Amino acid sequence: MAMDFVVLLPGQGSQKVGMGKDLFEAFPAAREAFHAVDDAVGASLSTLAFEGPADDLTRTLNAQPALLAHSAAVWAVLKDALAPHVRATAGHSLGEFSAYHVAGALELASAARIVRRRGTLMFEQGVARPGAMAAILGVLSTPIDAICVQASSERGLVVPANYNSEEQVVISGEVAGVERAMELAKEAGAKRCLPLPVSGAFHSPLMAPAVHGLAEAMRAETWHTPRVPVVANVNAEAVQDADTARALLEQQLTAPVQWTQVVRTLADRFPQATFLEIGTGAVLTGLVRRIAPAVATANCGTVAEVEKLLSSLSSPT
Repeated sequence: MAMDFVVLLPGQGSQKVGMGKDLFEAFPAAREAFHAVDDAVGASLSTLAFEGPADDLTRTLNAQPALLAHSAAVWAVLKDALAPHVRATAGHSLGEFSAYHVAGALELASAARIVRRRGTLMFEQGVARPGAMAAILGVLSTPIDAICVQASSERGLVVPANYNSEEQVVISGEVAGVERAMELAKEAGAKRCLPLPVSGAFHSPLMAPAVHGLAEAMRAETWHTPRVPVVANVNAEAVQDADTARALLEQQLTAPVQWTQVVRTLADRFPQATFLEIGTGAVLTGLVRRIAPAVATANCGTVAEVEKLLSSLSSPT
């Protein structure tokens, strides 16, 4: 019986200098993917990804298309062998655009232009209305939603931004609101509250002015019907048409990433599949192991990992 896969695509924060360089050197398909992104955005993001500096790579408008490029490069190498076995896909925040590329809804150049514009809009809005984000770790005696409501009423707007797992939620909003929510979370038993090095209050209402520009960027590109379902960040439901995809990606800019529920939806629907993270790092793999420990996981972002997976796909079952 053929092996089934759910493909997961990482989001911003996973970037690191050197990502994808070995793939670029080893596989023509990977080189083509990196060059396609460079051409689409009019900048040598591949050089930035391979050589840094880290501060420039971490900038939102660079990190997002660079992460897309790495995931797309892995997919380009794996596609012929892996695509027949993929049952669904999902991505975390920025990774959802990578997921639509893997699902065949967006050509790589189109995805790169959208993601570059998205990152620019998010950065500009972060400058126009400064905000903050923080990771809250541990089991809380008071729900994070209630903590954010209280902090918002006392100091400034703050909302949950990423429901990453039962023991990890990211909050986002005005600086004073985030600081107060961190204080309240510690009082409620949080193990750690970590400010995140970001340029704005992503996945919060502070990003609302960026939605129109993102919608325009998405309308300017050609979309196709996804070949496989993409489980959306906003509602953890499977998307199988382009209009719904665009609408939910607009909402995603100001709405929380429901990653815990995304993984549960996929695990319920595809319990025998291997959850394969492709691209930089293994953040999503770690979250899946916490949320749905019964499912098989793997990550694939280096030449060694790609060759191992290709070998397993070519072996008789």
